Amino acid sequence: MTIDRRSLLAGASAGAALIAAPALVRAQGAGPIKVGEINSYTAQPAFLKPYRQGWELALEQINAAGGALGRKIETIFRDDGGKPEDAVRHAGDLINAEKVDLLSGGFLSNVGLAIADFAAQNKRLYVASEPLSDAIVWAKGNRYTFRLRPSTYMQAAMLVEEAAKLPAKKWALVAPNYEYGQSGVKWFKELLKKAKPDVEFVAEQFPALGRIDAGATVQALEASKPEAIFNVTFGADLSNFVRQGNTRGLFEGRAVVSMLTGEPEYLDPLGAEAPVGWIVTGYPHADIQTPEHVKFRDAYKAKFNDYPRLGSVVGFDTMNSIAAGLAKAGSTDTEKLVDALKGLKFASAFGQAEYRAIDHQSTLGAFVGKTAIKDGKGVMVDWRYADGAKYLPGDAEVKTLRPAG
Repeated sequence: MTIDRRSLLAGASAGAALIAAPALVRAQGAGPIKVGEINSYTAQPAFLKPYRQGWELALEQINAAGGALGRKIETIFRDDGGKPEDAVRHAGDLINAEKVDLLSGGFLSNVGLAIADFAAQNKRLYVASEPLSDAIVWAKGNRYTFRLRPSTYMQAAMLVEEAAKLPAKKWALVAPNYEYGQSGVKWFKELLKKAKPDVEFVAEQFPALGRIDAGATVQALEASKPEAIFNVTFGADLSNFVRQGNTRGLFEGRAVVSMLTGEPEYLDPLGAEAPVGWIVTGYPHADIQTPEHVKFRDAYKAKFNDYPRLGSVVGFDTMNSIAAGLAKAGSTDTEKLVDALKGLKFASAFGQAEYRAIDHQSTLGAFVGKTAIKDGKGVMVDWRYADGAKYLPGDAEVKTLRPAG
């Protein structure tokens, strides 16, 4: 029988391809799980440098323990510069060019909302780490978006619990003029009025984010003669507001309740000018002695020769929650991951937390206390940990807040 040489070679090549195909599949399956991480690194470095370090610490620990699904996890970072349009552009590139398995990150609320909308339209998982707007999980919530940090509603509820104990009836409010600031003020007013119906709000100031005219803002608040002040500014705006308020006597004889101000990111730059006696949410990193936190803090100090900020915790916990979701899903398939994150319990530096199935909001809590000065630096004293699960609305209310279901 005569055998055609070309047919023999073709058959041999086909056979080799069939043998090689499973090996190729195994090689592809053994490749890294890719996470696309988008954040405002150059726009908000005080929070996001520690955030990235916390993320990298968690990633190192996870990969040292074998990764997820028997594969290493790789992060591809992108800087949105604080611009929603750049964040969406990066999200598209990460999904289409880099072939990431999921998206994460976000700092500013308007940026987080833009990424969440992209995730919904493209049916890709987005784990929002930091953006605090309640719209991310409620009014504009979607199947594909989950959020780690305690929201504006949750932190407002924690602070209202303390504000309602004050004798003050006349309140002034100041917040950056974008989604986060507007949401913080909305919930503080609504929840305080519910807890203490006789309060009134005599002034509101909404300076542009990063461009506060602190002297004019302080003057306008002082003119309203409030008995107490609710502040939502942060970063450089907070520093300018505090310094002008101190100079002009705005805080003398007045209680101040302030969101985020107890975080080292924002207290440290003030040094000995830090406010004293403000009621705040924050992070007393040196004093938390729970086993989970001590382990995290020691590992962070050993790796970076520095103490953690709250951003460090958020980055660390976000990465760990993603790894826990991958393990539960047993797959990188988006729909399986989304189902796995619903009701997912995960370990955090503050203890166990959970992504609620009904609205995809994490139950991670926050610390509530007062500001003081110690050794020339601002610190938190008289603090307590407020479990996030206790400061979230029940299922019936969530169904009205999250119309998409």
